[in-house]
Amino acid sequence: MKPTYVLGIDSSTQSCKALLVDAQSGEVVAEQRSSHLPGTQIDPQHWITALESATAGLLEQASAVSIAGQQHGMVALDEHGQPVREAMLWNDTSSAQQARDLTEELGGAQACAEKIGSVPVASLTVTKLRWLRDHEPENASRTTQVLLPHDYLTWHLGGRKEAVTDHGDASGTGYYDPAARRFLPDLAAAALGHSVALPRLAQANEQVGRTSTGAVIGAGTGDNMAAALGLDLQPGDVCISIGTSGVASAVVEDSVHDGSGMVTGFVAANGKFLPLACTLNGAPVLDFGARMLGVGKQEFSDLALAAEPGSGGVVLLPYLGGERTPNRPEATGLLQGLRGTTTREQIARAYVEGLLCSMKDAVAALEASTKVATKRILLIGGGAQAEAVRVIAPQIFGVAVDVPRTAEYVALGAARQAAWALGGQEQPPVWDIAESTRYQARPRPEIYAGYAKLRDATEGWN
Repeated sequence: MKPTYVLGIDSSTQSCKALLVDAQSGEVVAEQRSSHLPGTQIDPQHWITALESATAGLLEQASAVSIAGQQHGMVALDEHGQPVREAMLWNDTSSAQQARDLTEELGGAQACAEKIGSVPVASLTVTKLRWLRDHEPENASRTTQVLLPHDYLTWHLGGRKEAVTDHGDASGTGYYDPAARRFLPDLAAAALGHSVALPRLAQANEQVGRTSTGAVIGAGTGDNMAAALGLDLQPGDVCISIGTSGVASAVVEDSVHDGSGMVTGFVAANGKFLPLACTLNGAPVLDFGARMLGVGKQEFSDLALAAEPGSGGVVLLPYLGGERTPNRPEATGLLQGLRGTTTREQIARAYVEGLLCSMKDAVAALEASTKVATKRILLIGGGAQAEAVRVIAPQIFGVAVDVPRTAEYVALGAARQAAWALGGQEQPPVWDIAESTRYQARPRPEIYAGYAKLRDATEGWN
């Protein structure tokens, strides 16, 4: 019998990746990618060009397709469906003041969290709408519709007939109520200065159109939601991604409303909820440590594994670029406990332990906001490739750590959603794709305790 293929697309900040996947097994049969232009403000046409390049020859073989995209970006369109300006991406921090203004207007941090699931920060779409009103009033007045990056590409792929989005990506806009699972158009209008059309909210398994090749189009979702779907996160699982930043996320049954701002209350792509905590300092902490010791990545990992747990009392606060979990934007890194007998091995291990302790802060924030204990850690991202990180992680987190095989889990999650839409079932298909290696070790709570003592003692430092 001829296999049925689905296409999963990850339109990230850096590139567009497309995976052609067997709809029954989840096996990847082909993949292609095309780079995006650098920058924090991008002409959306470049995304379309990359999409067409990455899917060339693959889209024609697919029975269904779904797009996962970078969250939060603002694509402002005029009455003719043309962008009024370049899209502002999640990592454009121009709207930091607008985030503060909106937080005050909505009654403070906790009131914001109760209403939209998150405390506004510059990444959220709503703050960019307010920035547009304040800094480019002519463009604001021309804006009749606002889409997210994945919405824009889904709309284009379907012949620009109807703009739709899913609840997952919508939950990161700042004008969506995760508890009620609905848009708040009045908030979008208040931010922009006038009413604006929002895409129709579609269910995660809904068929929202067809491509010119006849493939079913799924609703798509945000990249974090797609990754959770690709990994098949279950309640009690926490996914830790150590990339440029560190991200801890979990799938839970109830909406989350954290007024501290450390946890954002997103909606998952499977109908549940996806609270997420983010740190500013991820794998670059390890790169910095390797540079300071004058070694490559492999030797750095070997040095760390040669030292004893606790690094001989050396403790690192890895706030090299400031920090947001905890909220210390002006903080710098700090290495404490150096002695004349301190070894290179202990310093290397202190970098690994410090990074993992910082991620445990994110996990603790999730547990406090969700009231769900962590039973298992899934460790992904570039930083997870270091053997020292894998071996030391269960000592820090105190639970088993599974390292899934290296894969494009965002694109795989989009492919799984495409297969879900194609099949029409109530639940997404079960794919045995997240094969993993388990790491276990005796918990070492004293390591985190030493880190937490230094973290708390330096609160308020610049």
